[in-house]
Amino acid sequence: MNNVTNKIIITIIAFSSMNFYGQNTSLSDEVIKDMKYMVEEEKLARDVYEFLDNTWNIRVFNNIKQSEQRHMEMMESLLGTNNVEYELSEENGVFFNEELQKMYNELIEKGSKSKYDALEVGKLIEVTDIKDLTEAIENTNDSKLITVYTNLLKASQNHLKAFERQLSRY
Repeated sequence: MNNVTNKIIITIIAFSSMNFYGQNTSLSDEVIKDMKYMVEEEKLARDVYEFLDNTWNIRVFNNIKQSEQRHMEMMESLLGTNNVEYELSEENGVFFNEELQKMYNELIEKGSKSKYDALEVGKLIEVTDIKDLTEAIENTNDSKLITVYTNLLKASQNHLKAFERQLSRY
């Protein structure tokens, strides 16, 4: 998606999530947990791709890390629009979610071994993101969240194809 499309989606979300009195609609604890996880998972993808781009200088990492940054911004907008407090470290490679911190460390270690391993890490990130987004979609009936998650899902599917194309060249 381009920046104009992202901005339109974010604006629609911001205005449509308010009721007549300007108050947010309520979300379940599970949906809020998913939102917080997804913003940090998008950060994980961006941070890993940043590291792998700097390590291997493969264009696919540069292109997709920019997309992951936009995905993070979309999730942050959803969280803000819904008045959901969350933590997100500004430091690359630092995560509040222990599971994501462990995953980041393991992915960096694997991706540091070779260009092929780095591309495999990209593929793994996208497969994981697709699984998590699919589950998040199933956990909510909020149409705005479903729209954003579906757009992120489509982007992850495209990213997966890009990594698979790169891997097929080895």
